[in-house]
Amino acid sequence: MNITITLTDSASKFIINNLYPLYLHNLSEIWGTIPNQYGVFEEDETQTLKEQNKVFDIWWEKAGVLYPYLIKENDIPVGFALVATPPYTPSACEFYLNEFFILRPFRGKGIAEYAAKEVFKLHLGNWELQTNPTGTNGRAQHFWRKTLKEYTGDSYLEECGKSYDDELKMIFTFSNQSKLSNS
Repeated sequence: MNITITLTDSASKFIINNLYPLYLHNLSEIWGTIPNQYGVFEEDETQTLKEQNKVFDIWWEKAGVLYPYLIKENDIPVGFALVATPPYTPSACEFYLNEFFILRPFRGKGIAEYAAKEVFKLHLGNWELQTNPTGTNGRAQHFWRKTLKEYTGDSYLEECGKSYDDELKMIFTFSNQSKLSNS
């Protein structure tokens, strides 16, 4: 297994843009969302994926503040991790895992756990990530508990509460400030 995590730029952003609709489709099972009248998973009048991608371009316009990582296994794109820093974070953290996604054929193989830990190692400080707290999202909840327990030595906090967007979320926080780069 050869897993790489690379920061994308404007020339390679199209790969994450290709994966993003699959991510939203995946989330639709958890959140119970449906596509809009144009077949796009957006709540507004977005008509095309190209139009959706323009809104998403902020990830490549804020270098050093927003970090769009592409996850590959053996040079095949398998997912992405989007990391935000202030002012695009909840108030109490330095790093926010805004989105994290692995394609279904690559799940359950250790890729997601490895990739998440590698992304955390790239940014040392106070972290937050959120996920849906309902029973329909049990797999992700289990994944984050297991991964964070191992990565932090069981030194993370988990709570259910309102997030920055006023939605009920399961919120995980931890600090890797003192983590060694080889952990």
